Amino acid sequence: MRTYNLALIGFGGVNRALAQLIVEDPARFAPLGFGLKVVAITDLLMGSLVQSEGIDLGTVLSLPRGTTFASFAGGSATADNERVIRDSPADVVVEATFTDRIDGEPAASHVRWALESGKSVTTTNKGPVAFHGEALTRLAADNGALFAYEGTVLSGTPVLGLARDQLVGLSIRGFQGVLNGTSNYVIGRMEAGLSLESSVAEAQAEGYAEADPTADIGGSDVQLKVAILANELLSAGISPADVDTTGISGLTADDIVDAAREGKRYKLIGSARRTEDGRVVADVVPQAVGADHPLAHVPGATNAVSFETDLLGTVTITGPGAGRIETAFALITDIIAIHSHEKEKIDA
Repeated sequence: MRTYNLALIGFGGVNRALAQLIVEDPARFAPLGFGLKVVAITDLLMGSLVQSEGIDLGTVLSLPRGTTFASFAGGSATADNERVIRDSPADVVVEATFTDRIDGEPAASHVRWALESGKSVTTTNKGPVAFHGEALTRLAADNGALFAYEGTVLSGTPVLGLARDQLVGLSIRGFQGVLNGTSNYVIGRMEAGLSLESSVAEAQAEGYAEADPTADIGGSDVQLKVAILANELLSAGISPADVDTTGISGLTADDIVDAAREGKRYKLIGSARRTEDGRVVADVVPQAVGADHPLAHVPGATNAVSFETDLLGTVTITGPGAGRIETAFALITDIIAIHSHEKEKIDA
């Protein structure tokens, strides 16, 4: 059975959750045909740690907040990401740092360095995929690696895998999605009578919204996801700038009440569709939808995507769009895909 050496780039919630799964439930991976061993970790606050024989994850997970890796063998207080990515004995780089909404950095460079080194990558970062997905996928192929990113759209809910593996043979004409749990939660609380500001504050208190909720409320988070889905499902070849985007900051209590009088509910919907002349039109906009709309009843922080297909009509997948464990599961599904890729290389 093969054991994959992992380098965890970023040691926040998602990669910590993956590390916890490896520690607490290592038997989970054996039926999948592989084992996992973490040989490198980098983190902006903790620094870098590389141990080719495998890092004691239990010890690392128990470190007090603010502790660095400086006192560990192979450790440093500095997060030297490029050196660790290129030179560590990792087979798979697990990229879960922050990403700039303008160019996808620094995550895009992390992915590129790994692929240039022949290491496969799984990432939960939308930026590298939305801005550079085609180029990075091509770079992976040129170096015998795989670039996998299931967790970039619906966290652990396998929307990309569903379209790629289960809807193959269908013609997907377009999609609509509730792709941001924070904005969906906020709209739901506004339906209960709260103002936009109070709803955002409650979402922050519940852990659904960041301290700066701009990406969620302004729609740019959905904008990146729509670009990813449009390129994956419709071969659109678009960038996030091509997705016309309006967030929910202009939504008022009167809008909510007026929609309710008509039997409708507001949802922030990201969509893309192929027009009759072959173009792909994509947008993000608050829409008042009727009760029979497939996205009308998506609750709270839940996400959903509806595919418009030629043979099955509308196919909708619903599931969690956030969460540490849920997103860590997406990393596992990507590692399974990487394992299949490695077996195909051996069999070829």
